[in-house]
Amino acid sequence: MSAALSSSLQRHWPLTTLAALCSLTLLLGMLAPLRGGSHELLLAFPSTTGGQLTLPSEIRLTRGVRDVLLLRNDGRAPVVFGPLKIGPGRELRLPFGEAGLYTYACPPVAGKVVRVRVVDAPGPGWGRLRWRLDDLRQWVRYLPLRSPEEQEAVPSGRNRTPAMAPILSS
Repeated sequence: MSAALSSSLQRHWPLTTLAALCSLTLLLGMLAPLRGGSHELLLAFPSTTGGQLTLPSEIRLTRGVRDVLLLRNDGRAPVVFGPLKIGPGRELRLPFGEAGLYTYACPPVAGKVVRVRVVDAPGPGWGRLRWRLDDLRQWVRYLPLRSPEEQEAVPSGRNRTPAMAPILSS
């Protein structure tokens, strides 16, 4: 039996290597600790001319990984976010220490409500892998759609923002 398995693996070495790499990737995704450079998720309010901003129905933050909502007003008028009023050209950090669902009134946003869901960091295993896949899905879903000319026009300091920044830039 061992000889048959050995010859089968030698014959199908590309598939065996691919299966081993996929298994290793899954194992790494399940067991590697969650780390991040910044605990902030940027929510930028650009200057708009009467249109309403589009946001996802829910913004997800994770305690201990990304648990601070950075609100930046790039417009010329103040923006109201829940009980907070953010002046033009200002930014405000809103930290979340408890898991839960938070609802904020925000008039410039379509629907006039922004929900922030704060979840606990998942432990090792399938929950962590699911968290990583959801994070990847959210990142891909809100990639900025910019032409190369627009990319060159963006100041270099504003280009290195976390995942939510491109949502409001259209």
